[in-house]
Amino acid sequence: MAAATRDRSGELELVLCAMGESLASAWETAAEGRPHIRVHRGSVLEVQADAVVSPANSYGWMRGGVDAVYAANFPAIEQRVRSAVLAYHGGELPVGEALIVPTDVARPTWLITAPTMKEPTEALAAETVHPYLAARAVFRLWRDGVLDNGSPVRNAVGTIAMPGLGTGVGGVPPQVCARQLAAAWDAVFEPGSVART
Repeated sequence: MAAATRDRSGELELVLCAMGESLASAWETAAEGRPHIRVHRGSVLEVQADAVVSPANSYGWMRGGVDAVYAANFPAIEQRVRSAVLAYHGGELPVGEALIVPTDVARPTWLITAPTMKEPTEALAAETVHPYLAARAVFRLWRDGVLDNGSPVRNAVGTIAMPGLGTGVGGVPPQVCARQLAAAWDAVFEPGSVART
């Protein structure tokens, strides 16, 4: 994780991305009343973000959905994610955990993987809590995580672009995903939330 870090002050800007109108509308609801969240109708790679989120599987395979888009744009990213999962988590990154790896491009400099499913192409129950767990893992990583060089993730990442979490291959309804993302944001960032967990 040798990518350069920049000192960032202030809050995280979260950009929720949607290719389809049903997810975009759900994201708009999640963004209401949360001034640091905005919605982008289009590809996650169109956003000028410091990091993008991969809602992958626990093993780091990046063969379908938005992960395939990342793999096509960042040729070494799947191997880098899989190596990090092996090095830091023994080969399986549990749902509810996240890690960050460099992309080797200027922007987005980083990819945050936060599994929404254990196995690739796993269908999720309509009321699964996996979007909540994945979103919370991303926000905790930003708030509390450190890069390999010891600097805080929040100093290197000011803007995160996030696609739907489990809404593609996983089949989670957009409204469920959006509701859970908003709950995760509030749990991590609202006043009264625990500073370190």
